[in-house]
Amino acid sequence: MTIKIEHRGEIAVVTVDNPPVNALSQVVRQGLLEAAKALDADPSVKAIVLTCAGRTFIAGADVGEFGKPPMPPQLPDLVSRIERAAKPWVAAIHGSALGGGFEVALGCRFRVAVPSASVGLPEVRLGIVPGAGGTVRLPRLAGVESAVDMVTTGTPLGARKAHVAGLIHSLIEDDLVTGAVSFARSILDRPLPDALCDRPVAVPPVGFWEAAERTVSARAKREEAPLKALACVRRAAETDFAAAIAFERETFLTLRGSAQAAALRHVFFAERAATRPPELAGLTPCMIRSAAVIGGGTMGAGIAAALRDAGLPVILVERDDGAIERGLANVRAIFDGAAKRGRISADVAAERMAGITATTDYAALADVDLTIEAVFEDLDVKRDVFARLADNCREDAILATNTSYLDPARIAERIRRPERFLGLHFFSPAHVMKLLEIVPTKATAPEVLATGFSLARMLNKIPVRAGICDGFIGNRILKITRAQAERLLLSGATPTAVDAAMRAFGLPMGPFEAQDLGGLDIAAFQRKAARARGEACFAPIADRLCAIERYGQKSGGGWYDYEPGDRTPRPSEAVAAVIAEEAQGSPRRDWDEDAIADCILWPMVNEGARILADGIALRPSDVDLVKIHGYGFPRWRGGPMHHAEAHGLDAVVETLRGLAGEGLAEPPCDRLLEAARRGGFSEVRR
Repeated sequence: MTIKIEHRGEIAVVTVDNPPVNALSQVVRQGLLEAAKALDADPSVKAIVLTCAGRTFIAGADVGEFGKPPMPPQLPDLVSRIERAAKPWVAAIHGSALGGGFEVALGCRFRVAVPSASVGLPEVRLGIVPGAGGTVRLPRLAGVESAVDMVTTGTPLGARKAHVAGLIHSLIEDDLVTGAVSFARSILDRPLPDALCDRPVAVPPVGFWEAAERTVSARAKREEAPLKALACVRRAAETDFAAAIAFERETFLTLRGSAQAAALRHVFFAERAATRPPELAGLTPCMIRSAAVIGGGTMGAGIAAALRDAGLPVILVERDDGAIERGLANVRAIFDGAAKRGRISADVAAERMAGITATTDYAALADVDLTIEAVFEDLDVKRDVFARLADNCREDAILATNTSYLDPARIAERIRRPERFLGLHFFSPAHVMKLLEIVPTKATAPEVLATGFSLARMLNKIPVRAGICDGFIGNRILKITRAQAERLLLSGATPTAVDAAMRAFGLPMGPFEAQDLGGLDIAAFQRKAARARGEACFAPIADRLCAIERYGQKSGGGWYDYEPGDRTPRPSEAVAAVIAEEAQGSPRRDWDEDAIADCILWPMVNEGARILADGIALRPSDVDLVKIHGYGFPRWRGGPMHHAEAHGLDAVVETLRGLAGEGLAEPPCDRLLEAARRGGFSEVRR
């Protein structure tokens, strides 16, 4: 049974048992509504404890009902019925009470929790607002300041902080249900507090709403839901309960059908499926209990920090004592920075560092389960590292390379047992960025590939399997982005206009700002290697800038000029002169923001379609996850492939044909044309 009722004297215990996360399906809603009616009619019951079986309290809505017509009973009606029950309900929370789950808990007269629990209203992350009174009851419980922060960011609160904020009445250190029943008995002889629907909202300070709107607007950028959530909280503070509930519900229903909500649902499902791809079902990953990182530079230090954050002991291998000292300093700076920002305590930072040992001796790796190479992007250097690893590591140790562009198969071709080798492409900074491209070779064993995905779960990363090509998925598309940006310059746009257009689209920075931040010399090095392989690379202006040592912020100038100690980009006369020389004889046109975005985005989608056709990515959603988590593509647009489908693939094809006719893009590829004919990328099979 989904809903079970147990009597412990005068206290009824209602248990929701709807694995895996006790989602609020129609069956659960109906069962709870019937339980509320039955227990009100039972004279032997004085109070009710609401708890859940399994690993969590009600973690939210049933994702299987997303996008479908709502079925009665509606969640607002259930919450209202619990709130108006003749006998007090006590929510006993473990795991997570999120979204509708927390709204049910807010309908209960009391809330208790284990210290490890968390509560929150994360609906804005799906492009909607709470729809069952969350924005109306929460400010009546915790005040408008806390309510605004919780509903506009979607960030959950741990139980201890929620207790301090007044959201939780009591923390239960021992058995939750036993403690909740004792709590319920303790309140029977006391006057009950008013239900939240009967409480007023404390008036905030003068100017609060205007300041909150500025803060939320700056943080949300072009996302709709956070500002709508703020409006709901404000309505809760300025009107009566019924009017506020009606406003919230109307806002919820409007946003639920929006393009942003559809995009965010797409990303939600893609992320949910990413860590356990169907092609690896039934495989048992190898056990990872210890790891080594070869190279303590920026990338290696970030990888080591990510491994330590996951609790793995790490051996850092460097070429000499000086490099060891620098590598440890790089890792220490990461943990010290996290402590200074309050993300971890100083004690935790010290414990994380204590779990790292450093050496120049590869023999120290004799018993590690996983090694990750993060040295200079040079084939011979990497081959030398793996020759040493193969000689010193266990025969069953997994050997991984963090290469960004090199062919992992060529790196591994001289090692014994190549089936234990794979690519693990982290993104910098590796302890922060969520994306992990997992790149198997033809020789990689299925269990080793499965271990890559298991490791991603340990590190809280979003894993995407990528095939072998120059740049894998993300950097292969990035090359198109940069080439299109330069084509725009040759046809009349400016770096400032291109960057502004892409920021307006929703990217955190434009392509030229991003190159200046990372360094133009990095891409130049990759182009040089590609040309040595006989590949064509389009970067006429970037090559000229590198030739005069304009590498970006680190050299005082790249696509922009920079003042010493100031990272503010300033238009450069020197760059304008180079562009003018390279653009001689090229057709010119006027560019607005939308046209600039189209000239960059649709060729990216075209390349994404080629990547799917080549089998480099298995699913359109994989391309979307790579661009969102590795390159800052706006999450609320759902990734480039989803965005193109939402825009209309016929329109994308037509725009690409027009750009191709002007020499500004490649024509639409066969995979894109077929997707347009069939109604979407998911309708096309390789």
